[in-house]
Formats: sequence, structure tokens, C-alpha cells
Amino acid sequence: MSGVKDIVQQRELFSVEEHQSVAEVARKMADLHVGAILVLNGDGLRGVFSERDLLKRIVVERRDPEGTPVGTVMSTDVFTIDESASLEEAMESMQSHNCRHLPVTRKGHVVAFLSMRDLMNFELAQKTEEIHHMRAYISNA
Repeated sequence: MSGVKDIVQQRELFSVEEHQSVAEVARKMADLHVGAILVLNGDGLRGVFSERDLLKRIVVERRDPEGTPVGTVMSTDVFTIDESASLEEAMESMQSHNCRHLPVTRKGHVVAFLSMRDLMNFELAQKTEEIHHMRAYISNA
């Protein structure tokens, strides 16, 4: 059975700090092609900033992205998952908390960031491999 650790191992952790401007963070997210990013203070999780936060708390409220620190508009009610969790537990957590991103922890420290897309791509790769093996078995039988 595959787990969260199988997906997030050997992946670079992208993050920003609370004092950075929303504009700076949005540019970084665009450069990285990500829809959400961790907001850390050292190695401590402070929140998550997502495209949804940008839309709801900056665009809709007509705030200045250059003058607004990301720490004032990030989501702070963030759920995490331990790297030892199963993929099913990660999917259930995302569904029950209505989120598409989960910070992954090891001994209480954030070590990765898991997205719903990561889960879907991993599952798709596994199913594709399974189909390949089944077809090979059938054609050799």
C-alpha cells in the first residue's frame, strides 16, 4: 500500500515568509507554476497562501498587493498530515476539510506540501502500470 511519503520524497519544499508582499508571493507562485504555497517562520508553519486567498482577500477587497504582507491574508486554519499516512487518509482529509493542499509533517515539522493533483497523478501512474502488467500477462498467456 502506497503512502504520502512515496509521493513527496525527494521533492523541493517551496515556501515564503509572512512579511513578504502578496505581489512578491504571487510572482513566486507563478514562476513555480503552483496554486498554493506554504508560509513558514523558520521551519514553523504559519499558514498557506493560495490563488483563492488572492482572489477573495486581495482582488475582491481591492487591496494593494504590493503593500499587503501575505501574513495578513493567508489561510491560517490549516490542516496537516503526517508523512506516514496512507494515500486514502490524505484524500479523506482533503475531502473532510474541503481543501486541495496539505502540508506534510515529520515529527511536527513541515517537510513537504501535497496537492490533490499529486494524489491523482500518483494514482493514475499506478493504474497505468497495473494495466500494462495485465496486458503483458494476457498476451503471454
